[in-house]
Amino acid sequence: MNAMNENTALDNVLVALADPTRREVMELLGYAPHRASELAEATGTSRSRMSKHLRLLLEVGAVRDERSSDDARARVFYLQPKAIEEMQTWLDRLQSQWDEQLQSFKRHIEERDKEDKRAREREKRGG
Repeated sequence: MNAMNENTALDNVLVALADPTRREVMELLGYAPHRASELAEATGTSRSRMSKHLRLLLEVGAVRDERSSDDARARVFYLQPKAIEEMQTWLDRLQSQWDEQLQSFKRHIEERDKEDKRAREREKRGG
């Protein structure tokens, strides 16, 4: 997959997860698979609204569904780790860049402190 497609997929997941109910659904599915009705009840969402949330999560690849063996009409939803892994990879890259920036800033401050200390010592010696 090229970078443009990866960004588009990540963008879609981030947009989907901008909604607090969908984030809650993802958390619930992280613990165990659930039926749509269970997710609706757990989140205090109507079944029709939950259906829309799940449809979007399915479209962006954040969840997958399977038909229940005991009731062919009911679908069981599962967390799809690949979408989360792609987001984590992106977050790790950001963290690495941030860490580099902080280290650079730390080196700058330490060097400035050393220069200030040397200047104070020169002033004490008279020159």
